[in-house]
Amino acid sequence: MAWRIGVDSGGTFTDVCLFDDRTGSVVVWKVPSTPDDPSRGIAEGVEQGIARVGARPADVGYFGHGTTVATNALIQHRGAKTGLIVTDGFRDLLEIGRQKRPDLYDSQVDKPPILATRDLRIEIPERIRHDGSVEIPLDEAALRAAVRQLRAAGVASVAICFLYGFVAESHEARAAQILAEEFPEAFASISHIVAPEFREFERMSTAVVNAYLGPVMQTYIRRLTGRLGAIGLPVPPHLTQSNGGVIGFDQAARLPVRTVLSGPSTGVIGAREAGRQAGLTELIAFDMGGTSSDVALLSGGECRLASEAVVHGYPIKAPMLDIHTVGAGGGSIAYVDNGGLLKVGPRSAGADPGPVCYGHGATEPTVTDANVVLGTLNPSFLLNGRMAIRRDLAVECVTNLAARLGLETMQTAQGIVSVVTANMARAIRVISVQRGYDPRDYTLVAFGGAGPLHAARLARELDISRILVPVSPGILCAMGLLLTDPRTDLALTRLTLLNEAAAVVLQDAFATLTARAESWFENESIPPDARQIVRTVDMRYAGQNYELPITLPSAPGITALAAAFIAAHQRLYGFAPDDEPIQLVTFRVEVSAIVPKAAFSARPDAGPDASAAIAGRRFVWLPEAGGSVQTPIYDRARLRPGNIVQGPAIVEQMDATTLVLPGMTARVEPYLNLILESAA
Repeated sequence: MAWRIGVDSGGTFTDVCLFDDRTGSVVVWKVPSTPDDPSRGIAEGVEQGIARVGARPADVGYFGHGTTVATNALIQHRGAKTGLIVTDGFRDLLEIGRQKRPDLYDSQVDKPPILATRDLRIEIPERIRHDGSVEIPLDEAALRAAVRQLRAAGVASVAICFLYGFVAESHEARAAQILAEEFPEAFASISHIVAPEFREFERMSTAVVNAYLGPVMQTYIRRLTGRLGAIGLPVPPHLTQSNGGVIGFDQAARLPVRTVLSGPSTGVIGAREAGRQAGLTELIAFDMGGTSSDVALLSGGECRLASEAVVHGYPIKAPMLDIHTVGAGGGSIAYVDNGGLLKVGPRSAGADPGPVCYGHGATEPTVTDANVVLGTLNPSFLLNGRMAIRRDLAVECVTNLAARLGLETMQTAQGIVSVVTANMARAIRVISVQRGYDPRDYTLVAFGGAGPLHAARLARELDISRILVPVSPGILCAMGLLLTDPRTDLALTRLTLLNEAAAVVLQDAFATLTARAESWFENESIPPDARQIVRTVDMRYAGQNYELPITLPSAPGITALAAAFIAAHQRLYGFAPDDEPIQLVTFRVEVSAIVPKAAFSARPDAGPDASAAIAGRRFVWLPEAGGSVQTPIYDRARLRPGNIVQGPAIVEQMDATTLVLPGMTARVEPYLNLILESAA
């Protein structure tokens, strides 16, 4: 077994990364995505990739996969018909929520559709108190009647969420048994399994989202498993979770809510490893693809893990990397709004028909079309000649937009790029400035098919002085699948004051979670020397409604824990009273297995002269240089460690294009990553 394969299925392209663990060679491949059935594009990409390296399916020793199936189903509201069984009196909690509008100052804004409509939400007499005692026993007859009612209504999924189900699971567990007896074909989503934490609304929302996505994910996994089996892959496939780790297909089918950030999370892992190769740990990951841009901040080489997030309008309590997404990608459509202003995104041309320059019948200009018009993107072909580009069509559509704006064609194309850059800069400020971090202290890691093309302008917008472009930026998410570990996250809510008595609660909570972690290790057949557990506690001042995750100090005493919380509160909010009572809220363990991963070797220095890599020249519109400038085009495959490229320049490769602006230099470091910096 030699080849390890990572596949990232996106909205425009499906990326395949093949790594030979005997020789260390990496081969990348891209094929158009197949939105009607994503598994078809994946199988085709894997088959083509294996054939390209002259291997056989039997030579594959690992297969990892990141997908946007779950998040796309949530965005486009293509999930299953879902029923909800709740404690008597809580039927409307899913709609009441926190009584907050999505936008405080917009009285016209629409809330996202409710995934379980009111006629499919049924109340059951039962009540467990906050201490786990039973106040009202579960009415099993009413529960059976409710399940039969939902079955008759034609639901495909049923979520069960009872009050304080996270404290005592007996009622929910019995309800799950009855559901299996009365309606065995239904997808079951039980809140204490999906989200065993406090906050009733968020727990209910998570259980419902999981139920809504369950049948979609099961169908997808079944199809993909069949297609991979037909190819002859001999290994069990793995799927990326939102927390950056991988799980087996069976667990992903049971907990699809944990895969809503499956694709972007592996890009963060890849960015972290690229940074480590270059000796950089303070990073901002910037992944710009065809439909969106995902950004994340890594401090000390690690990305913050959020225990709760709002994904496309729906609160989800599930561990996920702290990734912020905006609708700004290469396929984002440019248009004139009702006020006569130029806007870009979030609507995207996607894979079909794609940008106008693809020649598949689209008529609305996109960011990709603007770059083709400007010459920053190859005006003749992409993917090393495998995809023809129609610059004439791109010029026509951008010219039509320019006429509506009263501008010249080049001004309009540059305006599209400037607007999308501003959109992405706002996203980075959300995960940096708004959380107490100065982006000027970080290196921008640019990847995705469009990331390196826009990174230089984005860095200047944010006053970031250094950019790192990985060796294969367009498929870094796929490569990240070869660099991550199996992982699960476990949680337990036990609200208690941080005092001397809390030491017992702390010890008992982590003993319970550690026992669950050991059970997971055994089920996954993880050897003892490969096991890893990280313990954290969500903490807050008494009276606050939001918590901060604090990693358990190496000497986990009460005093050390309090000091760590106060320091984190000071950094985020700018103040930290030392005389206010502190609460421990939710105890967590991050459980992972250290497994063999792709490893890369440094190359010898070849000197600064990069002239051997020049593949040609073309005119590129660069307002930084005063207009159209004849610019050298470098073939990245011919660049060697130590080579230095002076801007303005374009560096092309199969999976991405890098723009080096005037006044910048690009240096090739020993692992073949590009380091862009402003010239002294």
